[in-house]
Amino acid sequence: MVYPRGSETPSSWGFTSETRTEQHGDDRIYCDWFKRLLDPNVLRQAQAKDPQNSPRSQAEVDKWFEDYMRLLYRHVESKIVAELPSSMTWNTTQIEFIFSVPTTWSTHPTVERFKRLVQQAGWGTYPTHCVSIGLTEAEAAAVATSIEAPGLFHENDVMMVCDAGGGTTDLSVLMVTGTADGALSLQQMDEVFGRNIGSTAIDTDFEDLALVRLNLANQVSSLGIDIDSAAWEMMKSREFQDAKCDYGSPDDTPVFSVPVPKLHPACVNRQFGLVNGCMTFTRQDLQNLFDKQIQALQNLVEEQLKRFETKFPLSQISHLVLSGGLGNSPYVQTQLKVKFGIGVNRFACASNLRIQIAPEPQLVVCRGLVLDRKAKLERGRAVLGWRCCRASYGTIAKIKYDKKNPDHFGKPQTQDPKDGKWYINDGIVWFIKKGEPVNVDVPEIRRFRRKITPGDPRRAFTDSVVTSELDKDYLPIHMTADVRKLCNVTSDLSGVEDTKFKKKNRHWWSFRTPYLRADYQIKVLIGPADITFQLWFDGQQLSRDNPITVDWQPSAPPTFTNLSGEPPAYFGHAYHANHANFNNYMHQAWQNGV
Repeated sequence: MVYPRGSETPSSWGFTSETRTEQHGDDRIYCDWFKRLLDPNVLRQAQAKDPQNSPRSQAEVDKWFEDYMRLLYRHVESKIVAELPSSMTWNTTQIEFIFSVPTTWSTHPTVERFKRLVQQAGWGTYPTHCVSIGLTEAEAAAVATSIEAPGLFHENDVMMVCDAGGGTTDLSVLMVTGTADGALSLQQMDEVFGRNIGSTAIDTDFEDLALVRLNLANQVSSLGIDIDSAAWEMMKSREFQDAKCDYGSPDDTPVFSVPVPKLHPACVNRQFGLVNGCMTFTRQDLQNLFDKQIQALQNLVEEQLKRFETKFPLSQISHLVLSGGLGNSPYVQTQLKVKFGIGVNRFACASNLRIQIAPEPQLVVCRGLVLDRKAKLERGRAVLGWRCCRASYGTIAKIKYDKKNPDHFGKPQTQDPKDGKWYINDGIVWFIKKGEPVNVDVPEIRRFRRKITPGDPRRAFTDSVVTSELDKDYLPIHMTADVRKLCNVTSDLSGVEDTKFKKKNRHWWSFRTPYLRADYQIKVLIGPADITFQLWFDGQQLSRDNPITVDWQPSAPPTFTNLSGEPPAYFGHAYHANHANFNNYMHQAWQNGV
């Protein structure tokens, strides 16, 4: 995207900005690859590495992204409007905008920032339009591959999908749980995770290589060109991009040449490959660029295989499915087969691993989003029926003190004047545990009970949602340094009539103050990269199009208190033996008025 200097409005974007005039005009500012910088951690790393050429602030990145998404929205609108029948209009047609997100993005703040900027850019403006996060990129790739190549997979097969794209690589391990009528159902077996590995790093390394050679050649004899701009344009050139995409294929050549912009053809320096206005590179040069990313990719796959062996020691991964731009590289495919193919794989859980290539690897994520939504509409359930969370989620609650429970020893307590019982301060009830499968079609239900004074107009109640990335066996039952507050959820019952509440202490023989008891539910839907809360009362959903009010809190990455980097040891853990026990525990807490 290109901004004229001094202007807040971009002059070109997308393919129209990929011209020499737009990219190198002295009166223009060229911005690219800013999607990754929505992650504040990535932005800080970029600023530390190259402060001169990095965005000055998160607000600057946010503006670029919002402007880009606004232009994309207008483009999509123009294309769809042209295809609508005359009886339909853009602002009254029911349209769903479904986005995928990289696995490396955390729910807060990156995904929340992404959703906010998309909506500010115009997506979901009209009542008949909606915006949602569908799947992570690895999940979408898995869905598309399983549906478009169903003959590859059988019931109970386990697949590891590796979506290696431009900026990030995501991994997801899934089991085929059903193949009825050719419609596969998938269950996620482990948390989805990823790294900043991708083809753009190859581009950057090539630019650095070209820059070094140009600088060295310029020291011998002046080249008479802007060396920094020349190296950048060489990286963007069709010649380099074609050589990169073809590397490892039968059509690959031992050498390739890339024009050096504005370099006079008579300028020759064979030591650094300069001949006839071009710079020559060998196959080994390109291999060195690839191998750095392939090594990181292989390490990522090994990490996932180790996790899988520990978690499922008796299970086998049958398929490694490659998708994305980098996954489409013939050289990447060959190297992964050499490392993890049948007969060479050292992991017991992948002794018969078959490496598959997703159909249309560069479109597989988009196709996966559409196919998953189509399955939801046709069958009433998603293809990816179960998902594992990358963190645990709970609510701060009053937990009745039990002197026989060793987990309760030494915890701060408070006596409730209404019932005279003792409760643990800042107790936590965990409703989602890290790594445990969650049904994406069935929300988790959290029950609440509140006491209301008759005639009191205050009917809004705030509950705090917390999160932790500790292993589920180390989750505490009260607030600690390893638990952080994620958001406040406000449930507004002001529209409910008093007759709908349960009257308590209303009889003449009661010596206590009469009050109204409100029993309500918060249904929690865990998405691939977000959380949605729904307020329900008396069998009716009170929050409709939007989640109930959520006040997101700033949250720092979790820190461990010991020097080894291992989670701290707790004696015992929160009540989380299984789903049935969890429901029993919640029912008891509800009955006790907690």
